Amino acid sequence: MKILLVGASGLIGGHLRLRLRAAGHALLLAGRRPPAVLGEGESWLELDFAHPLAPAQWAEQLRGVEVAVNAVGIFRETRGQSFDALHQHGPIALFEACLQAGVRRVVQVSALGADADAASRFHCSKRAADDALLALPIEAAVAQPSLVFAAEGASTRLFLQVASLPILPLPGAGRQRIQPIHVDDLTTALAALVESDSVVRGRVALVGPKPLTFADYLKQLRAGLGLAPARALAIPAAWIALAARAVDALVHTPFARDAWTMLERGNEAPSDAALALAGGRLIAPGDFVRAPFASALRVRAQVDSMLPLLRGSIALVWIVTGIVSLGLYPLADSFALLERSGVPAALRPLALYGAAALDLVLGVATLVLPRRRLLWWAQIALIVVYTAIISVRLPEFWLHPYGPLLKNLPMLAILALLVQLDARTRGARDGV
Repeated sequence: MKILLVGASGLIGGHLRLRLRAAGHALLLAGRRPPAVLGEGESWLELDFAHPLAPAQWAEQLRGVEVAVNAVGIFRETRGQSFDALHQHGPIALFEACLQAGVRRVVQVSALGADADAASRFHCSKRAADDALLALPIEAAVAQPSLVFAAEGASTRLFLQVASLPILPLPGAGRQRIQPIHVDDLTTALAALVESDSVVRGRVALVGPKPLTFADYLKQLRAGLGLAPARALAIPAAWIALAARAVDALVHTPFARDAWTMLERGNEAPSDAALALAGGRLIAPGDFVRAPFASALRVRAQVDSMLPLLRGSIALVWIVTGIVSLGLYPLADSFALLERSGVPAALRPLALYGAAALDLVLGVATLVLPRRRLLWWAQIALIVVYTAIISVRLPEFWLHPYGPLLKNLPMLAILALLVQLDARTRGARDGV
C-alpha cells in the first residue's frame, strides 16, 4: 500500500515510519528536511505547512496514495512556525486535496483534549483541523494520543529529569489526572488505523491502561530509573502559573503556559479503543523505563537536572563580574590593574566598561538564548584570552590565596561539558 506520511521526522512520525516500512508499505515521506537516508520503498516530498500547497497542486503528488497520515505537530510556536499554520491551515489544505485526489483514508494525529473544552492554543488549533477533516466525505480517523512516553521525547526527558531530583516538586500537589501511553503502543495503534480493512471514521482516544495522578506518574518513573523514593514538595498552582508566564517570555523550553494549562486540566479517557488497536495489551507506566536502558536514562536525567544549575552558575559569574567592574570594585584599583596589563591610559575606561558590558551580555545570553553552543565557545575563548594576559602581566594571581585564575579551570571544564551536551542535543533533534 502506498502511504503519504507527513511529519516523518518528528517523534511520532519517526516511530510510525519505521513500523510501516517494516510492514512493507511504500512510503512517500513529506516534511521540511529530508531524512539522512531513504529506505527501500521510500520517496521524499519537500513540504512546509507554513507555506502549504494548494489542493490543486497536490494532484500529482497524491497519485496512487491510498492512505495519508498527518503527524505534524509542534508544542511551542517559534518564528515561522505557528499553531495556525502547522496545525490548522496546512493540514486542512492536505485533507481537501486528499478528497479531490481520491485518497481512501486520512489519519490525523491530533491530541487528547482537542475538544469543545479546549483552552490552550495548541489544542484549539488541533481541534480546528480535526473538525474540518471529519466534515469531509472521506474515511477519516482522528487519533487523539494522551501524554506520550518516548525516551527521546522532550516532555519525557523533562519528566524523567524531575523524577530524578532528590525532592520531587509537585505542581498543585501533583493531583492532576493523566493517562500516559508508551510510544510503542501508540505506534501500533496508529499502524492499525492505517492498515485496517474496515471503514474508519471518527475520533479515537489513544491512552494508557488507566489514569493516575501526576505525582504517581513521577514516582513510577523514579522507581523505573532505579532510584529510592523521594520526599515530595507541593508547589502552589498560582506559583507554577506565574513561573510558566516568566519561562514563556524568557526561555525556549517545553514547559510554558500552554503546557501548564493542559496539565492542570488533566488528560484521561476510556482505554478500550487503544487496547483493541494495540493488540489487547497496553504497557503500564511502571514498565515505561525498561531495565536494559534504566541506567543510561538515569544518568541522562540526572545530568539534565544539573544543567539549569550549571548554566545559572555560569550566568551569575558573568553578571556579577560585570556589575562589580562597573564601580563596586574601586575604579582606581581597576585602572591600576589595566595599566599593569599594558592597556594605554586613553583606552582604560573603554577597556574597563567595555569588558564589563561584555560580561553582562554573556551572562544574560546564557540565561535566555535557546541555542548556546557558539556562546559556550565564545566564553571559552574569552576566558582563555583573559587567563593568558593575566598570566603574562600579573603572574602573581596564580599564587593568590583565593585562586582567581585557578577558578577559571573548572569554568572551562563546565563550558566544555556544555559544548558536548549541546552537540548531542542538536544531533538528537536533527535525527542523527
